[in-house]
Amino acid sequence: MPASPTTSTVGPEPVIGDVRQFLQAAVGQLEPEPTHTGRRGRPRILPSTCLWAAMLVCIMDGFSSQLALWRRLTVIGLWEYPRFLVSDAAVYKRLEQERTDGLAMLLTQITALLDQRLAPWLPQVVPPLATFATDIVALDETTLDPLARSLPPSTKRPAQGRVLPGKLALLFDVRRQLVRRVQIITEATQNEKVAARDLVAGLSRGTLVLVDLGYFAFQFFDDLTNQGVWWVTRVREKTSYTVIQTFAQHGDTFDGLIWLGAYRSDRAAHPVRLVQFRHGATLHRYLTNVCDPQQLPLDEVAQLYARRWDIEMAFQLIKQHLGLSLWWSTKDRVIHQQLYGILIIAQIVQALRLEIAGRAGVEVFDVSVPLLVRYLPVFAARGEDPLALFVERGRLAGFIRPSRRIGITAPDPPLDYAMSIDARPVLRTPRYAGRKCTRPEAD
Repeated sequence: MPASPTTSTVGPEPVIGDVRQFLQAAVGQLEPEPTHTGRRGRPRILPSTCLWAAMLVCIMDGFSSQLALWRRLTVIGLWEYPRFLVSDAAVYKRLEQERTDGLAMLLTQITALLDQRLAPWLPQVVPPLATFATDIVALDETTLDPLARSLPPSTKRPAQGRVLPGKLALLFDVRRQLVRRVQIITEATQNEKVAARDLVAGLSRGTLVLVDLGYFAFQFFDDLTNQGVWWVTRVREKTSYTVIQTFAQHGDTFDGLIWLGAYRSDRAAHPVRLVQFRHGATLHRYLTNVCDPQQLPLDEVAQLYARRWDIEMAFQLIKQHLGLSLWWSTKDRVIHQQLYGILIIAQIVQALRLEIAGRAGVEVFDVSVPLLVRYLPVFAARGEDPLALFVERGRLAGFIRPSRRIGITAPDPPLDYAMSIDARPVLRTPRYAGRKCTRPEAD
């Protein structure tokens, strides 16, 4: 039997059973560690590949300590590998010394395998939103849970002022429900726009990025437009603008081109499109650089921005259902290793969820993530196809049920748009007010 968690804190539910076979195949494709590293002394007893594989298995089993990792390697064993006779201190030391390059490479390899596996199901599951975009991604970050609150009582507390381990920033593929890029930020108070520039750098032309108000900056929007990337966001309060052309307007509903920034001190270079409408008591206002309403209708703008919530659900899977709040160590390297390990498991869970939705002929949000994580191992333990059983019995058990996500409906009947749309205005000279969105200087 697997070792029990070493803390009294309730850990995450055990994760999917047939993930083990998938992981075992993926780990087997990693390049073996060289026997002779050129260093003097005794060669390593425990290969890095086995260390990472055991970490992933411990995450799947809901364990929440480095001690459980040591027990997996020395007492229980891992797959076809022999048990490694090393001390718990040796495992702790290895984790402190190892970089995350191997886990990052494993995440990339597994994502590529999942892309191939999901390809047949995408036409059935992906809604026809922004079909002109080559990809649709959401950008966001989350602050990691405090260290002192979640560590066992016997664990040494972090130094004064080092309670938050940092933030996790992701670029999330909305169509495939997979993480595309990862950035771990050690400074918990860093402005969101700093990491954003690295995450969006090199995106292919025609990609559409969904961002919230944390990334609202004229220069950031101009840079994305210059890069050939589409974007959609909400309007920040008290943002000044000047209307260039009105495509359609009726009451609170508006669709037209504007200049962001009505004053010389802070203004954007590119014209953008403002769309707004009232839904109930709320006035919804969005901005996008897709300036042609025939290319991206008003109602699709609202539906697209609602899909930004997908990345929030991905953070919920990582932090709540896979136990990211239970830290194994206060050391940065071990924290980053745990982050990558949980991201790898989360990728597989998200892919299986999308595949189940495709097999069942439902939207991906109709498949319950908490119940998927909790019950799929039960099906896998029978030695049968867990995905087939989940699809077959999912509706009866409530695993597959109508999504409760709130939908935003644009006005009906639709607006009457002007028959002719003026030519897009030329660029103007930008001027960006000072914002806290640069990298902190080194001490």
